[in-house]
Amino acid sequence: MLIMGRSKKIRVAVLFGGRSGEHEVSLRSAASVMQHMDKERFEVVPVTIDKYGRWRENGKEVVFPPYPNSAVLNVDVVFPVIHGPLCEDGTIQGLLELAEVPYVGCGVLASAVGMDKDVAKRLARDAGVAVVPYLCLTVDEWKNSPAVFEKLCSGKLGYPVFIKPANLGSSVGVHKVHAASELASSLEDAFQYDLKVLVERAINAREIEVAVLESADPSSQPIISVPGEVCPTHEFYSYEAKYLDENGASLNIPADLTPEQVQAARDMAAKVFASLCCEGMARADLFLERGSGVLYFNEINTIPGFTSISMYPKMMEASGIAYGELLSRLIDLAIARHKRKKQLLREFADITRLP
Repeated sequence: MLIMGRSKKIRVAVLFGGRSGEHEVSLRSAASVMQHMDKERFEVVPVTIDKYGRWRENGKEVVFPPYPNSAVLNVDVVFPVIHGPLCEDGTIQGLLELAEVPYVGCGVLASAVGMDKDVAKRLARDAGVAVVPYLCLTVDEWKNSPAVFEKLCSGKLGYPVFIKPANLGSSVGVHKVHAASELASSLEDAFQYDLKVLVERAINAREIEVAVLESADPSSQPIISVPGEVCPTHEFYSYEAKYLDENGASLNIPADLTPEQVQAARDMAAKVFASLCCEGMARADLFLERGSGVLYFNEINTIPGFTSISMYPKMMEASGIAYGELLSRLIDLAIARHKRKKQLLREFADITRLP
């Protein structure tokens, strides 16, 4: 169990790294968070999870998980800036819930649902939100019946399609497949990163993003940012375009949309945030199909990128909430939620049966 900090400042563990394919992305986000956090209110405690799952503070192993001769992490709240499986998918959140430690962002349920693109799309679709037609495939289904799936893909989706690991972000393992001859090799690569993969119809669309921030008043609607647009210079917004090519994309905030399109994007983001039971923050990624003007839900990021040039903080800044203030609000929300949960009863006694 973590020991609560005793200094006047709130001790914030910025948790970064992790065991997913997005480890390096996390390092960039965490560096920016630590740089911009209000040093008057908060004492930053950098905590890294290495690629073997070991937790370290100042080079020393710390509890979580409990290793022999490890120190106990002494903080008041945890700010996870970690992405991908075993990090953003509810596993870290569940661990912190068991330890009764406040943490920034979505809880266990929304984190798990948001990470699984298939489940997130199903829940959004059930709430009346449009999604691009797709098929979902497990590695066992692919190995057992590749020919059947190839036929199903051609018949129901056509080409081109996108191949996406269901539980990864940052476009890791994503491929655009132009013909049936490319399908097998792209699936084999995607299955290196996940046991479940989505095959989604590739539509000619603009990539619109909206940042959502929980209100300090639990009874109020969340704060919805102005929409932004990602304009990749590559064929699509790949990992290379995001992180390796400095000219891989332009980020336009606000997006060049009509007032009606702005409202529709903001409404869809709010609806998805509520439908997936999100808390704290999330970034909703949408598609606006060229020609038809139809808006589709693509995916939600419950721990979005947090570099100084990432879309989530930049959209919030364009909506009137500066980076440092955003971090403070998120920490305050985490502490407030933890206090509310502490008031819940953990035991039940049937007084009618007491002697």
